Amino acid sequence: MLQFPCESDKLPTGHLFWYSRLMVRISAAIICFNEEPNIRECLKSVSWCDEIVVVDSGSTDRTVEIAREFTDRVHHRPWPGYVEQVRFAMEQTTGEWIFCLDADERCTSELREELLREIPNAASLAGFEVPRHVEYLGRWIRHGGWYPDWKLRIVRRGHARCEGREPHYGLKPEGPTRRLRAVLDHRPYRNFREQLAKVNDFSDIFRDRWRKEHRRFSLPLALAHPLVKFFECYVWKLGFLDGWPGFAIATTSAFYVFAKYVKLREPGP
Repeated sequence: MLQFPCESDKLPTGHLFWYSRLMVRISAAIICFNEEPNIRECLKSVSWCDEIVVVDSGSTDRTVEIAREFTDRVHHRPWPGYVEQVRFAMEQTTGEWIFCLDADERCTSELREELLREIPNAASLAGFEVPRHVEYLGRWIRHGGWYPDWKLRIVRRGHARCEGREPHYGLKPEGPTRRLRAVLDHRPYRNFREQLAKVNDFSDIFRDRWRKEHRRFSLPLALAHPLVKFFECYVWKLGFLDGWPGFAIATTSAFYVFAKYVKLREPGP
């Protein structure tokens, strides 16, 4: 249960009122692998939670060391995929409410305060959706399908489950949800090299899935889908309003689609 802060831990005006009303435990659940550049800021952003659970899949950098500065609930588990790893992380928590984050996400102070206001009156809800705001190439992105990127990330225990198809996952509510105004910050890539690495990893996952589904390569689709994706991101969803980063997003999104077809076509198991 949340406790009153000590004198050395000053909170904004009005926080004591909401702390006194909040009689439920909130757990943060985070999965990670080699997230040394991100994990500290992520954990700092949820240090107000009653409990932090970290599930690491074998990091070789300082990720685990840094995580232990914030919590003793650090679990080691071989990587089974996004859906299964998030499910496992949620199962390790003990709070009535579970706040699921990726290591490259940050709970803003505005989101924290909105949650502390809303959760005491949310007994009938399964969870809260938040708009995820992405910083990319030095700019906060407002278009191109990247904002508002609504995510169900705060759920009541027993009223949501993790589902999805690799490499994506999502929390599916079993009951009504409410959308919040405050944003969840997302910093997925420090540079373009990291984005290309993610494109390579995710297109591998799609290739393997398509082959298991006995999907056959189609040249017309391989030519058309990337063009449609670029048009969707840059024109239809107004990515051009985000300047150069918007063009980079549209181009890389189209290349990601193209890469999945190229890898499906190439020889190999």
